[in-house]
Amino acid sequence: MILTDDPADVRERAQAAFIGMAVGDALGATVEFMTATEIAAKYGVFKEMTGGGWLRLKPGQVTDDTEMALCIARAVLKNQSWSREAIAQEFAAWLKSRPVDCGDTCRKGIRSYMLHGTLEVPYNQWDGGNGAAMRMLPVALLSFPDAELLKKYALEQAHLTHNQALSDAACICLGNLLHLILQGASKSRLRREVDGLVARFPGFNFVPYRGLATGYVVDTLQTVFHWFFKGTGFEDCLVGTVNQGGDADTTGAICGMLAGAYYGREAIPKRWLKKMDPKLLRQLEQSADQLIMASPAFRQ
Repeated sequence: MILTDDPADVRERAQAAFIGMAVGDALGATVEFMTATEIAAKYGVFKEMTGGGWLRLKPGQVTDDTEMALCIARAVLKNQSWSREAIAQEFAAWLKSRPVDCGDTCRKGIRSYMLHGTLEVPYNQWDGGNGAAMRMLPVALLSFPDAELLKKYALEQAHLTHNQALSDAACICLGNLLHLILQGASKSRLRREVDGLVARFPGFNFVPYRGLATGYVVDTLQTVFHWFFKGTGFEDCLVGTVNQGGDADTTGAICGMLAGAYYGREAIPKRWLKKMDPKLLRQLEQSADQLIMASPAFRQ
């Protein structure tokens, strides 16, 4: 049974998380690979969904962050259960579709499945990118609120492409944060969860914030945590995050999923939502709702 007095609130937070992720992805993609100084020189403060960037995107167009999360959602919903092979098949079909962008480690892992049927890549200390962490949202929704189930799913999806200790820790921490937010946790409670991660892996410490927003999962989470805890609303969190530049579509997507769940859909600026594809928004809503309704919290 659901562990909150308001199941409707959990469902709304789940939908806002998925929409927030896509909005953060689309906003950040424009300034991906720019430095904070370059962004400031060109835009002042970048806060409008204009598209463009190095990928020459349309306004509101998402990238691999949202697309890979949707691959996981589709695999679960088509299969009516969790299946690493079903997820790998969705990743493979996505890669064959020639997506607008795909990270090198993700591409390598997916091709390993396509060529050899590999469902777990070997441990590699150099595979500390953020490609597994960015697609954690469907995992968190499906496993809610079971922490052990979350860990199992998180590592299985991560190891399709990324098998590295810091990536694993980041995935599990993000999942735990989403579970807490879905239950209405305060930022002080969320901060204690992050402090636990930092105690185990001191590299994730983000105080003082160093301003790095690269594709390295440690830099990614430092940026997300800094702006999420500093921000006072969805827009505030997202604008601060993407204006750091670097891997801004992924930092934006991760911050967007947390801030979306925390602040709710009404906090997502309407001017940004208007730039998003309505069909995509409906798909995100439906996927979030179906995943959360399939979670242990809602199963009788």
